[in-house]
Amino acid sequence: MKVLVTGAKGQLGRALVATAPAGAEVHAVGHADCDLTDAPAITALVHEVAPDIVINAAAYTAVDKAEGDEETARAINADAVATLVAAHPGKLVHVSTDFVFDGQSSRAYRPDDSRAPLSAYGRTKAEGEDHLRPADLLLRTAWVYAASGDNFVRTMLRLMAEKSALNVVADQIGAPTWATGLAKTIWGLVGKDASGTYHHSDAGVASWYDFAVAIQEEARAMGLLTEMIPINPITTAEYPTPARRPAFSLLDSSKTRELLDDGYTHWRLNLWHMLREEKALG
Repeated sequence: MKVLVTGAKGQLGRALVATAPAGAEVHAVGHADCDLTDAPAITALVHEVAPDIVINAAAYTAVDKAEGDEETARAINADAVATLVAAHPGKLVHVSTDFVFDGQSSRAYRPDDSRAPLSAYGRTKAEGEDHLRPADLLLRTAWVYAASGDNFVRTMLRLMAEKSALNVVADQIGAPTWATGLAKTIWGLVGKDASGTYHHSDAGVASWYDFAVAIQEEARAMGLLTEMIPINPITTAEYPTPARRPAFSLLDSSKTRELLDDGYTHWRLNLWHMLREEKALG
């Protein structure tokens, strides 16, 4: 099975390469290999590699920057998906986001729930989803992090080492997702020849404040931090950002778990695994 993976330098792209199953011939490409705003370059790459499957792990993920740069976000998050679909007759596995929802649900979002994005990032990701064919695979996820990546966990570790106290938003609710677990789920779905829409995030529920508290506790116990600092819960209104974020974006991944029969892993356990990797990296 020959697989083309885009976004190879990102958190998920690296995890996909690291967890690829035996027998998968992975061709991983990053921005330096192919500019996803360049449709002819995308088409040429797909024709050159001639993969059986394309996993599109690339995205414009600068949520706040996208508010003033929606054209570029659309080129990467939507137009590039259309180009991949046109160039590749086989299955496209596309990774999307909880930001396609408006956060008004009273329960975890199911794969077939209506979308109502609040931000430019969310709109462009929803547009990308609309380019997929029935035989393609769409997997939505949320709050992704990994060792050595640019993410909330590593930002918190840095700030906890630098600051005497932190304020963290406590009224946005979801669940973190370890990139390694997400990658394994993608490969599992590929192995099942799944198509349609699925969700994946780690089990459990958290606010960003809950997540920050857990990061500090686990990192201190592991020796990544030398002392504990106060972490204060604040509201979204007290921390305004250019992009509106869903207040509630928990994803229902029961369809995914039932298909793969792999059980649920709580986000705090995966946080512990990630921090062990972070410590090993020095």
